[in-house]
Amino acid sequence: MIVKLKRLLGIKPAPNYNELLEEGGLIIDVRTKAEFVGRHIKGSKNMPLQNLGTSLTSLKDKDKPIITCCASGMRSASAKNLLKSHGFTRVYNGGSWARLQEKIS
Repeated sequence: MIVKLKRLLGIKPAPNYNELLEEGGLIIDVRTKAEFVGRHIKGSKNMPLQNLGTSLTSLKDKDKPIITCCASGMRSASAKNLLKSHGFTRVYNGGSWARLQEKIS
C-alpha cells in the first residue's frame, strides 16, 4: 500500500550515493569558498551557488552522476534545479554535506 502511494505521489527511493560515486559521480559542494575551506567531503568540488551558472563549462559530461550538497540542503536543491535546466540528466540533491558524508562513509 505504501509503495503504491509513493508511486502515486511521485516519491522515488533515495539514491545510493556510493553507487553513484562508483560510477564516476561527482560531488559538487555549492557553499561559499570560506565554508568549504572550513570542512568538506574529501574529493568534492567547490562550486559556490552564486557562481555555478558561469562554471558549467567545466562540467563536460551531462550524463555523469552529480550529487549537490551545501550546509542544509536548500542551496543544493537550487543547484540541482539549475543543473537540470541546463541539460544535466543525473543530478541528485545530497542535502547537507555532513549528512551526505555519513551516507557515503
